Amino acid sequence: MAAKLTIGFLGAGKMATALAKGFIQAGLTTPKHIIASDPVEGARKYFADETGAKTTQSNEEVMRFSKVLVLAVKPGNVAELLQEIGGNFTEKHLLVSIAAGVPLAKLETGLGKQARVIRVMPNTPALVGSSATAFAMGKAASAEDAVLAQKLFSAVGIAFQLKEALLDAVTGLSGSGPAYIYLMIEALSDGGVASGLPRDVATKLAAQTVLGSAQMVLQTGQHPGVLKDMVTSPGGTTIEGLHELEKGKVRGSIMNAVRAATEKSKKLGQG
Repeated sequence: MAAKLTIGFLGAGKMATALAKGFIQAGLTTPKHIIASDPVEGARKYFADETGAKTTQSNEEVMRFSKVLVLAVKPGNVAELLQEIGGNFTEKHLLVSIAAGVPLAKLETGLGKQARVIRVMPNTPALVGSSATAFAMGKAASAEDAVLAQKLFSAVGIAFQLKEALLDAVTGLSGSGPAYIYLMIEALSDGGVASGLPRDVATKLAAQTVLGSAQMVLQTGQHPGVLKDMVTSPGGTTIEGLHELEKGKVRGSIMNAVRAATEKSKKLGQG
């Protein structure tokens, strides 16, 4: 695959750079088979420095070079970009869009009904190779395209193929989720400081606790409730803390946050 898969990034920001690095590190392609376009010189330099790949200001050059095109621009710039590249988009191209909230119908309208397109919702931990990603297939995309998308995004974390209607829920959960977790880490750290710990120690303990707990869920396959009970001794410290969280309706608040973000994603997509 590394000798054949040519990937072009339309947009060379941090997410595009993270994905390119992940694809290279996984052996799915090589720096000489990657190119990225961006009007911002600083973005091009960062991408080139981090990946060793070529960059350009020309979207047309990316189109000529690449079979897989990763659309990595801000949602507000998608319509203009589709209009620019539409005339050069051929049956050899596969468009993979990571533009948040931009539906498949808009991509297919901009490029033509026969265009092979995939809509992807990664999250920012892709920057450290730990993304939680979901993707939905366009009408003309093939089974082989789905396999490729699975390979590409599994290279930077985990990836699931879902119906497009579920991508708003993915946005509410894993797309917005890192912000919820950062808030929890900050709160855990604050609690540690309030209890006498130095700030740097408290923050590292909090972050490592979240990391380790997540790894326990993924690696053991056990239900989070079972793992929670393993930590919770009768009459012990943990049950006292859990009681306070339940009084504060933390569980319901997190559920409401996911649902609120999901509904907001739906409204943005409709706009």
